[in-house]
Amino acid sequence: MTAALIDRVRHRLAGADMEMTAAVVAHAVRSEAGGVLADSDVLEALQVLRQEFSGTGPLDPLLADPGTTDVLVTAPDQVWVDGTEGLRRTSITFPDEDAVRRLAQRLAVAAGRRLDDASPCVDGWLPGSGVRLHAVLPPIADSTCLSLRVLRPATHDLKVLQELGTFDAEIAEALTTIVRERKAFLVIGGTGSGKTSLLSALLGCVPETERIVCVEDAGELHPDHPQFVRLVARPPNVEGAGEITVRSLVREALRMRPDRIVVGEVRGAEVKELLSSLNTGHEGGAGTLHANSPAEVPARLEALGALAGLDQQALHSQVAAAVQLVLHMRRADDGARHLAEIGRFTRTGSGLEVRPIWTRAQGWYEKGALC
Repeated sequence: MTAALIDRVRHRLAGADMEMTAAVVAHAVRSEAGGVLADSDVLEALQVLRQEFSGTGPLDPLLADPGTTDVLVTAPDQVWVDGTEGLRRTSITFPDEDAVRRLAQRLAVAAGRRLDDASPCVDGWLPGSGVRLHAVLPPIADSTCLSLRVLRPATHDLKVLQELGTFDAEIAEALTTIVRERKAFLVIGGTGSGKTSLLSALLGCVPETERIVCVEDAGELHPDHPQFVRLVARPPNVEGAGEITVRSLVREALRMRPDRIVVGEVRGAEVKELLSSLNTGHEGGAGTLHANSPAEVPARLEALGALAGLDQQALHSQVAAAVQLVLHMRRADDGARHLAEIGRFTRTGSGLEVRPIWTRAQGWYEKGALC
């Protein structure tokens, strides 16, 4: 099999309006070859070409691994995977830069997006897979960069997280108290630190008589709760129409008779609606937030509040009245995830800060602050 023959077959199939079955691909190979091919040559072509026209190509085995969280392509010969073993380079390679670009463009089309020289960056969701796609084409990047984030349903309960070493029995009891006492809280941490898993486990502790309405950018939360209602945001289509934002869904959630309102990830102007809802009788709400430490949470909230037109004083007043606690998740170098700190929002003369009441390293500073 030559590269020229595979390229001719590729162009032939690209213009075919039919399902890419093995028989279709084999027929195209034999037709373009113009002669008799050995079965081994046909099988080689089938493997190469079916990867290009279905799934995520040679990345499929990596995404199928239940421990994978991210698959990253930075060059044809540099494919990385992140997961339970940490970030590592794989042996998977692409034939050339064009092969990576074709895969990125095909996945962009599947996500309802456009990726070409006029629009060299794309962000979207691959349908029915729970995989978030991000791609960048040259010259924005040195070579086509492809990032696939696997969002797996968060189904662990507190008992399972305790067995995994996320926290001990004493902290498990304290977390249950937070939920039962209807304390509003934010779960913070970096990407892949376990924020969603902890939030899902805590929502499973909400009494069955209470109705939870959750707004998410992607359907990750799967708590064991009979009255869990999920609203999922929708990005705009190729024409730029049809977008449904997290902010608008938080407003819709208020009309659905919630006992508790949850935002899967607070990342924009929806912080205004969330704080308003927590200040109007919906106690025990929660959400996750990207932040490196509890001490940085006030500044992070100020930045998000500015997007919604909230000044610093108004934001501090809203947060101090509505949210009591911050739970900080951290991922260790070996991939283990654990609860590192519990902090409490406190008003000061200069504004708002988060003071630690428990840390994994030091233990309790102020256990009574949970009540």
